[in-house]
Amino acid sequence: MTTRTPGLACFLLITLAGCGQDKPVEHLPRVLVREATTTDYAARPSVVGDIQARVEAQQAFRVGGKIIERSAEVGDAVKAGQVLARLDPQDLRTQVQNARAAVSAEEARLRLARVGFQRQAQLLPKGYTSRSEYDRAQAELRSAQSSLEAARAQLASANDQLSYTELKASADGVITQRSGEVGQVVQATMPIFTLAREGERDAVFNVYESLFQNPQGDQLVSVYLLSNPKVRVEGQVREVTPTVDSRSGTLKVKVGLDQVPASMGLGAVVGAELPQAAQPRVVLPWSALFKQGKSPAVWVLDDQDRAQLKPVGQVSFAREQVMIGEGLEAGQRVIVAGGQLLHPNQKVEVARAEQAAEPVDSSAQAEPRARVRPQVQP
Repeated sequence: MTTRTPGLACFLLITLAGCGQDKPVEHLPRVLVREATTTDYAARPSVVGDIQARVEAQQAFRVGGKIIERSAEVGDAVKAGQVLARLDPQDLRTQVQNARAAVSAEEARLRLARVGFQRQAQLLPKGYTSRSEYDRAQAELRSAQSSLEAARAQLASANDQLSYTELKASADGVITQRSGEVGQVVQATMPIFTLAREGERDAVFNVYESLFQNPQGDQLVSVYLLSNPKVRVEGQVREVTPTVDSRSGTLKVKVGLDQVPASMGLGAVVGAELPQAAQPRVVLPWSALFKQGKSPAVWVLDDQDRAQLKPVGQVSFAREQVMIGEGLEAGQRVIVAGGQLLHPNQKVEVARAEQAAEPVDSSAQAEPRARVRPQVQP
């Protein structure tokens, strides 16, 4: 039978007494805070587009038919009146021949009607014909004259239709698109070529609406060649489409360029920074932005250093910064680091800048608890 020593009993009593004195250690998350200040911020979004002609014209046949010749390619410089393509003219030539035959028939009819009228005009004063015969001859003469004029108009129309089998350039310019091939049967007004007219050029950009809400049309825009940023030209915003493209969700912005360098040809890829009006914004680092449901939000501190999630609006982004236009007031304390695991009304510790957002034990500064080293007697 074993006997417990007095030393072991003392050790157990001291240990139980020490456990009863333990208190829960409170851990406060350490966060980095920045005071919200309002500044006038003018965003200059960088966009990429291309050089386009200010005026583009669709070149199409005015009659339908089969293409038998195409003499222009994409990128060709053409002159006004230059033949770009031809249709098979056989059917229209037949119509011209029929119209000529109709003119000849009406000319013969007119000659006969004129002779008949002159005869009636000579016989009427002598009483050898009646007045009704004279009037009938006069009416036939006038009818023949009208028929001849109509036949000649039909011939002129047939000649015009025949000339329309040649598609000619409407102005000097460059072919930028082609949609017709030799052997293809096309309808009238179907676009065959797109002609970019010579003259003024535009830099065209597709810009998201949120990046271009307050355009400054009177400010100059510097447009540069993307492959060689040293090649630059200045222009002004000439046109902004009033509707948003349903597929891309963008606006089309056209910057008018007066003098374009030779290296900025049609289709050249260019970049620009679009000017905008300065608006009051609170500028914060990206790390300050969170989400509440589907809306952007930030963590702010109240007077008791408790975190509250506050929704914000009119949010735009720049390099390593976020600009907030609604939801924050000057002087509010915004958590910019250490808010990943916070929940509403949670008390936090505001850290110094050099402490970043590392967690800290708030009880570390408390007096250490006395520990008794047990002595075990044999």
